[in-house]
Amino acid sequence: MNRSAIRAAAPRPCTLVACRGCCCGNPRKHPGADHAWQLDRLRAGAAEGGFQVRTTNCLGPCDQANVIVVQPSTAGRRAGGRAVWIGFAMDDDCTDELLDWAAAGGPGIAEPPAALELQRIRPPREARTRARR
Repeated sequence: MNRSAIRAAAPRPCTLVACRGCCCGNPRKHPGADHAWQLDRLRAGAAEGGFQVRTTNCLGPCDQANVIVVQPSTAGRRAGGRAVWIGFAMDDDCTDELLDWAAAGGPGIAEPPAALELQRIRPPREARTRARR
């Protein structure tokens, strides 16, 4: 008799999704920012802090580059956390605050630093929906 058990998915850690599309991470568009350093720093912080870093081609709000989305962990989502979109994420201070927040648990677990709250942007879908009203 074949009995297969359905197992719960493994808990997912907080994840930083860094846009590296046409505008974000582009040294020609933003020559003053060290995009490779930022991604290396995010990945090193993830290795130390127990969260994940992924890259994606284009998240959409190109006029607010660099965009990084902070996705909650499984525990953070259960606690009511939702993805937070951060725009204009190019300087060292912003990168450090993203690392600290993700290491502390991210959305739903830890409050974001005040400066990141000032850099919060609307996801493209939400912005389009509000524009149609």
